[in-house]
Amino acid sequence: QVQLVESGGGLVQSGGSLRLSCEARSIFGIHAVDWYRQTPGNERELVASFSSGYADTVKGRFTISRDDAKNTVYLQMNNLKPEDTAVYYCRLGDTLIWGQGTQVTVSA
Repeated sequence: QVQLVESGGGLVQSGGSLRLSCEARSIFGIHAVDWYRQTPGNERELVASFSSGYADTVKGRFTISRDDAKNTVYLQMNNLKPEDTAVYYCRLGDTLIWGQGTQVTVSA
C-alpha cells in the first residue's frame, strides 16, 4: 500500500529544535517528497522542497534531507518560533498522496 507516515512532532519551547520524519512505504522516488504545514483556517503552505527550496519564513532554520536506504525524508527544524506552530504534512510531489500530519506546537 502506497503510504507516507510521519512522526516526530510535539511540544517545544521557542528556540528549540525538532526533527520530523516521513517514511515512504511502497513509494520510489523520495526526492519528490515535500513538506507542508497548515494552521487553522488557512491553506496548506509549502515549507521545504528538494526541487524548489524553502519558504522565506523558514529559510536558514529548516533543512530537508533524506535517507535513501530508509526511504525516509526528514525536516530538521531549528530555532523554532511560536508562529511555526502548525500541523506538518509530507506529500509526494503533486499527487494526492499525503501523510496523516503531525502536530508541532512551539510555546513562547
